[in-house]
Amino acid sequence: MQGFQTWRVGCPRLQKNAVWAPICKEAAHVQANTQAIRDFLQHRLTPYQLHNPDNSSTGLITGYYEPVYAGSLSKSNTSTQPVYGPPSDMITVALEDVYPELKGKRLRGRVVGNKLVPFPDRGEIVKNGVKAPVLAWLNDPMDVQFLQIQGSGRVQLANGQQLRLGYADQNGRPYKPVGRWLVEQGLMAASDVSMQSIRAWAQANPKRVDELLNSNPSYVFFRTLPASNDGPIGSLGVPLTAAYSIAVDPKTIPLGSMAFIATTRPDNDGGIYRLVAAQDTGGAIRGSVRADFFWGTGDAAGELAGKMKQTGSLWLLWPKDQPMPK
Repeated sequence: MQGFQTWRVGCPRLQKNAVWAPICKEAAHVQANTQAIRDFLQHRLTPYQLHNPDNSSTGLITGYYEPVYAGSLSKSNTSTQPVYGPPSDMITVALEDVYPELKGKRLRGRVVGNKLVPFPDRGEIVKNGVKAPVLAWLNDPMDVQFLQIQGSGRVQLANGQQLRLGYADQNGRPYKPVGRWLVEQGLMAASDVSMQSIRAWAQANPKRVDELLNSNPSYVFFRTLPASNDGPIGSLGVPLTAAYSIAVDPKTIPLGSMAFIATTRPDNDGGIYRLVAAQDTGGAIRGSVRADFFWGTGDAAGELAGKMKQTGSLWLLWPKDQPMPK
């Protein structure tokens, strides 16, 4: 029932969607009990198991969460790592305006002289700074990196208050997992890579942290969000729900859709079989049988998210009598 309720929260964002609008209109009047929800799903939606290009039906299910990091609104002896808002000189070009086959692709750059050049990568941004507001200062460059990977987070201030941050933009550079660099350098086995093991390596090798982080040219910029106990805002524009929202590749699972996930937990291999809502996206989430499972906020959620590299299957619940998305 919670999966249905989570999906229904996103329905106001689908009002202009010809496929989902009538389904959402009807869903708004479904009573909050198991039988009524089951009847609605069976009457209005059809499950389609998703497959990879090789026709296999299992894929990678990872996890993410909303971290809480200690920090400050001003630079201090301990809080030295800036979290930037969007740069004032960054220009975004929607390539589909010129090349329709590149729908969804965007080029981000800045004007130097009379030329539009790619926006700087992570290494140059950290070295030279950017023309952007600093929203907060964190204590550790690894905190900034993991905040960018998760796409949202909270800064715990000394006065007890928290500053909520959400994804605003990105520098246009491709995302490369820093764990992959550790594997490529022969510093860690692929099977051992997790958020926890990456942080442990960084703590043991402080002089190589910039080398590690610069292996990922991507850089994320944030925006402040109103104080709230709700989950972070996903790409659909609604708060995420712990254990019932997922991030997907919108090319294969349209945002706002309902899905069924079958996978396991990373801590005890217990099963996860439930309805979920596709309410977010991520730079590393690509492919049909691929999802990022949102675990919630704080350290306990982070323990699960950081270790989650499970196999799993996905079913898209699609409105009956409607062609499948292409």
